[in-house]
Amino acid sequence: MARIFSHYPITCSTNLGFDLSSSHRHLRRLLFRSTFITPSLTQSPYKNWIRRFVAMDSSGTDSAKELHVGLDPTTEEEYATQSKLLQEFINIPSIDKAWIFNSDSGSQAMFALSQANLLANKKKKFMLSGHISNESNQSVNFHWAPFPIEMTGASAFVPSPSGLKLLVIRNPENESPTKFEIWNSSQVEKEFHIPQKVHGSVYVDGWFEGISWNSGETHVAYVAEEPSRPKPTFDHLGYYKKGNSLDKDIGSWKGEGDWEEEWGEAYAGKRQPALFVINVDSGEVEPIKGIPRSISVGQVVWSPNSNGSAQYLVFAGWLGDKRKFGIKYCYNRPCAIYAIKFTSDEPKDDDANEFPIHNLTKSISSGFCPRFSKDGKFLVFVSAKTAVDSGAHWATESLHRIDWPSDGKLPESTNIVDVIQVVNCPKDGCFPGLYVTGLLSDPWLSDGHSLMLSTYWRSCRVILSVNLLSGEVSRASPSDSDYSWNALALDGDSIVAVSSSPASVPEIKYGKKGLDSAGKPSWLWSNIQSPIRYSEKVMAGLSSLQFKILKVPISDISEGLAEGAKNPIEAIYVSSSKSKENGKCDPLIAVLHGGPHSVSPCSFSRTMAYLSSIGYSQLIINYRGSLGYGEDALQSLPGKVGSQDVKDCLLAVDHAIEMGIADPSRITVLGGSHGGFLTTHLIGQAPDKFVAAAARNPVCNMASMVGITDIPDWCFFEAYGDQSHYTEAPSAEDLSRFHQMSPISHISKVKTPTLFLLGTKDLRVPISNGFQYVRALKEKGVEVKVLVFPNDNHPLDRPQTDYESFLNIAVWFNKYCKL
Repeated sequence: MARIFSHYPITCSTNLGFDLSSSHRHLRRLLFRSTFITPSLTQSPYKNWIRRFVAMDSSGTDSAKELHVGLDPTTEEEYATQSKLLQEFINIPSIDKAWIFNSDSGSQAMFALSQANLLANKKKKFMLSGHISNESNQSVNFHWAPFPIEMTGASAFVPSPSGLKLLVIRNPENESPTKFEIWNSSQVEKEFHIPQKVHGSVYVDGWFEGISWNSGETHVAYVAEEPSRPKPTFDHLGYYKKGNSLDKDIGSWKGEGDWEEEWGEAYAGKRQPALFVINVDSGEVEPIKGIPRSISVGQVVWSPNSNGSAQYLVFAGWLGDKRKFGIKYCYNRPCAIYAIKFTSDEPKDDDANEFPIHNLTKSISSGFCPRFSKDGKFLVFVSAKTAVDSGAHWATESLHRIDWPSDGKLPESTNIVDVIQVVNCPKDGCFPGLYVTGLLSDPWLSDGHSLMLSTYWRSCRVILSVNLLSGEVSRASPSDSDYSWNALALDGDSIVAVSSSPASVPEIKYGKKGLDSAGKPSWLWSNIQSPIRYSEKVMAGLSSLQFKILKVPISDISEGLAEGAKNPIEAIYVSSSKSKENGKCDPLIAVLHGGPHSVSPCSFSRTMAYLSSIGYSQLIINYRGSLGYGEDALQSLPGKVGSQDVKDCLLAVDHAIEMGIADPSRITVLGGSHGGFLTTHLIGQAPDKFVAAAARNPVCNMASMVGITDIPDWCFFEAYGDQSHYTEAPSAEDLSRFHQMSPISHISKVKTPTLFLLGTKDLRVPISNGFQYVRALKEKGVEVKVLVFPNDNHPLDRPQTDYESFLNIAVWFNKYCKL
């Protein structure tokens, strides 16, 4: 179910399983044993966090008695011990973005990093800079600044094209103004406060996000919430007042006004995204007129400004005039590339017809991520037309270009040239198609037509070079590497990237064009000494880890199956080199991604590395329907969820057992969203296979979900395999099919102890879906435990939530694997 499907009666007891009122001394002892906890945790505002440790356990009379009197000393000690180690992994920073600036003294790199701040329950953002020097022996050195700089309260930071200015945006957490700061190398040059009556928060979530400097560095275009629409006002007697204002008068009150549909998960309470331009000298903000309100804008860039030709704002736009389905991680929402003329130095006219909007991609159902080539001759964009046309929430993508007119006069219709087409059935070892989440802001090599991008390639993420003229695709990251690679920025014709694996922390890499040992053109990669220091416990936990990609043959090959769906699936096996030292395999966790049209790449995960470090092997399964394997394999799953994907997962687990790398008596299963759908299916369809399970916001009953989720079309598409059945009013036959294909239809066979992690604010798989399944398990006496996070939505990715979740997953699995 869209990518959110990835990753991952209530008692008064806590998540850790003891009663607060009777075991306060145990709580304090546990909290103070953790290395990150301070006494302030027992005071406001952390008091509410402690109280939020809500659990439900149905293991019987003895368990109920245990809950009443508190945790036994052994279990309490385990929580304290595990919390210390998990905190070390949670503290590992992420390398999010990078920018390279060239000067006479060489190249300067600037990295944006983030780190979990458990006490604040937010991500701490900071910047780290380094000077790049090319040595005489062809090696590359990064000379790092001694300390990073924290960007407190910064929502986004965007360097100007020259690198001489830095825009910092600070979104408000209430009705305060949005702050724009323009920095130079030593100080803040200007600061502007944009009141709510002009616009709300700037979008910085990577979907509608678009913050773009023009080439002259005089203006910045960006996407922000349109100002609040006026609401009806009533006086103290309840009489309607004419001439409504946005301000509340004394002796009056505001009505609610008309309900407006939102873009679903992660956009609750958000208004319409709209386009604005700020003059960085004066601070004047101009809302761009001429864009119909039915279009939600995002990803804005400036067109080239040459020979005095008109300059345009080019952006992606999603139509939401009829029904706004959930859009987060859903690439199947129709969208187009639009252009609208920007004339800052001419008198403005309120008539929108003076500034007509141009749809540049009328002939194709999807277009996003617009980028102009360095010379301004081409406009490139990514298309998810396969997802839009089929109904899959993510599918194999394509890349296209438009020749941009040198005189700036846009024709009535544009010619769209295919650069990379959809790959249905890739040959073994060959390019499997395009699966990108976005493009770099400046993805071009110096030749002007070579585009660098990151994409999924089977179970890895790789860096590709794409020739815009010929369509030739070549792999820039090492072809013999099973690590995942992600391009962060370009330094001329070199690449700054980050590489990681399930067994190794992210490392910065620097790639140059050169010749390999056989004298053939190739990318040569250097390791860059990392400025990030990892704790001894983390490095000790990772030191013995190893991984390999297993190929698992498909057994149910039918005549009607497309060729690309007959190929083996892949599973990433992560283990310790010390496994089987005592003659027994380490316990195994089958890890299932969501989507189902997503993928688990060979990359580093803090929480999964933590589970590996405490003695678990992992089998990370990319079943048919995953990204990265061609469109045939992906489209083989819709209409067969709960069947084909379940069989693939069982095949992978049985394959591991047959290889002698899994102990059949100690196998657990973990998944979120559609991965939770598979987790709850597996414990029903294979009730003796797994000793314990953990499900994060799982899809348990599509029949009850379809009427309350933000993506009801997902239920129809995955159940029927096409879009034609979708309706806002499901029939009895529809509901019967949804129930039949759901885990709840196998509830009578379940006996596996299962931990549930649920977010109250989840719009994709609302919490009632999980509760229905939990209560059904309790009714039949299955052991369950439930953690409820009142302020979390579908991903369950806030720092405290992530931490609590995996602490409890570890203790839950340890209990049944006797680790």
